[in-house]
Amino acid sequence: MEATIILIVFTAFLAAALTVPAGFGLSTMLTPVVLLVLDPHQAVAVVAIVHGAHNCAKYFSLKEHVEFEAIKHYGVWLVVGAILGAVLQTQVPQKPLLLVIGIFLIILPILTLSENWSGYKIPEANDRIGGFGSGFMGGLSGHQGALRAMFLSRRLTNKMSFAATASVLALCVDLTRIPIYLYFRPEEIIEHTELTGLLILSALIGVRVGKKWLVKWKSNTIRNGIMVGIVASGIFYFYQALA
Repeated sequence: MEATIILIVFTAFLAAALTVPAGFGLSTMLTPVVLLVLDPHQAVAVVAIVHGAHNCAKYFSLKEHVEFEAIKHYGVWLVVGAILGAVLQTQVPQKPLLLVIGIFLIILPILTLSENWSGYKIPEANDRIGGFGSGFMGGLSGHQGALRAMFLSRRLTNKMSFAATASVLALCVDLTRIPIYLYFRPEEIIEHTELTGLLILSALIGVRVGKKWLVKWKSNTIRNGIMVGIVASGIFYFYQALA
């Protein structure tokens, strides 16, 4: 068990660091590892709290680069989607929840690649769809970033602005879904306070390292690597749902 906890804490650090330049990926990388010790509903809730602390730290680290005009495009629909997804997450049984998450994570990178091949650009009017979809999946499973990045990266080509603005949008979802999780499943979350605290500390350290990587590394390289991780996680969830 100690080795598993060490693995989870290290994953939180690595995922938090990579997520700063990539703009997404913390839940995708951390949730499958947390599932080694917690059930799906507990894992999603615990990772949500870590995710919120991580995005708060990213905001304060990069706040001078935030593009608030982009937040206006996504904000309201993002919150609406997050509320519906979070309420649904507390009601859906574990195996269907894993199945939905798995299918979503397998299909999403394929759609992203097909858009790159075709050169199709999502119209700006569909920002509301991207905001709602990102918020909904964030509330349902925590996997909000990849869908949001598909829309946001088209609006913000500067990597600093992209990372900073993505952190604010993610924080909006976290601040919406965490109270809902706490309302419906308080005992399950409070029970794992110690593990949550360790993961938050590790994620905050990861933010400091990730900011240095943001300056030095090419964001596309990291995003492509995380897309591979998204597919791997999707296959893992799909297998768990059918097991």
